[in-house]
Amino acid sequence: MNLKPLFEPKTMAVVGVSLHNDLNPANVVYYKNLFRYPIEVYAVNPKAGVLKGMQCYSSVADVPVDVDMAVIAIQADRVPDCVEECIKAGVKSAVILSGGFAEVGKKDLQDRITAIAKEADFPIIGPNCIGIHVPDKVDTFFEPQERINRQVKGNISLVSQSGGMLLDMMIRFASEGAGMASCISIGNKAVIKEKDLINYLATDDNTKVISFYIEGFSEGEGLEFLDAAKKCGKPVVAIKAGKTPQGSRAIVSHTASLAGDYAVFSSIMKQYGVVEANGLLDLIYYSQSLSCYPSNIKGRLGILTISGGHGTLATDLALSYGLDIPAMSESKQEAIRSVLSPSIKNIASCHNPIDLTGSANDTDYVEAARTLALMEDIDCIVALLLPYAPALSMDLGALLSTVKRRFGKPIIAYVPRLDKYRILIDGFELNNIPVAHSIEGCMKMAQGMFKYKGVQK
Repeated sequence: MNLKPLFEPKTMAVVGVSLHNDLNPANVVYYKNLFRYPIEVYAVNPKAGVLKGMQCYSSVADVPVDVDMAVIAIQADRVPDCVEECIKAGVKSAVILSGGFAEVGKKDLQDRITAIAKEADFPIIGPNCIGIHVPDKVDTFFEPQERINRQVKGNISLVSQSGGMLLDMMIRFASEGAGMASCISIGNKAVIKEKDLINYLATDDNTKVISFYIEGFSEGEGLEFLDAAKKCGKPVVAIKAGKTPQGSRAIVSHTASLAGDYAVFSSIMKQYGVVEANGLLDLIYYSQSLSCYPSNIKGRLGILTISGGHGTLATDLALSYGLDIPAMSESKQEAIRSVLSPSIKNIASCHNPIDLTGSANDTDYVEAARTLALMEDIDCIVALLLPYAPALSMDLGALLSTVKRRFGKPIIAYVPRLDKYRILIDGFELNNIPVAHSIEGCMKMAQGMFKYKGVQK
């Protein structure tokens, strides 16, 4: 089954546009792609006619070009016939936004779609979903553009059974400066399931991490998902909803999935190399760090700070997350002290965390990081940056990035996410160093790298 037309369509037919109501979901999708994306878009309505000066066609078969993707937003009982029409017309893929299938007890209607699609090897996302968003390429979400934030292009692909959760996660990822390769809402997943997306995204050069919001699986799907995750060669991060009996019941009414026994599934995810996130922030921070460093670490951190309080809090959090802050021997302390400026050499604390004091300058930070990078018992350098210190410049992010490039040791950073520090943050992010706006987030990034056990075979 070829999924490429879903992610890189050149032509799109939107089935179900209204000639009179521009707030109709199909109309939102039509206008969004017509005006904002490099796609030829065609409106389809049985009555045909003209839509704001553009021809509206009575059926997909009448569209005068080969259609890569059909976006279907019509009444549920009309969808199977529409899918058959798409297949006969040579359409290459479809996204079914329409609800009213297995999630409301109409499994037979959904099964018809599944059977039609499988017989024709026809890829379908949905039904009961919002579909696919690939920055700068395509967007089938029926939310008006002004109500959701514009996604920055990145290397994280995000898959969710819930469209609402996907939108919320996209906003949160954007607030943390994390860019998306693709965002996919799969809804009832009548045809394309999690395993299919893993197999496709494993070959996508733009995707470095595949992250999931999972509600449940039908019989056999869970193992297929885990097996695909184990073999894909990229980090797979997942958050599982329905951990409680009440949550499980809510899932059934949402997408008709089976939530299953959470404890059992959680244990098996770890065995298959899936990094489980316990909340949305975990999902964000794990995805960010693993998108930059898709390899595991032993969890031994070297912390650089100019504030003893920040270093202490970071240490407590790291230990509570199962990480380690190795003690510095006298010789290692002396190695660090020897590269510091004379003004702070005798007042800096060179234990771990290393407190360079508020008098530290850029060179102190960089030289201390270089020294840590040479230590075999330090797997990752954590830079806690408080830009308030007078001797630190906005170039420090870029300067510390040279240490990562030279020594290959992972660096993660904490910087308050304020516009006035944008240049400092860019210095890190443009060099593929993840930045968290909280100390907790920074430690979660390290935890994600620690929990990931590397490529599974």
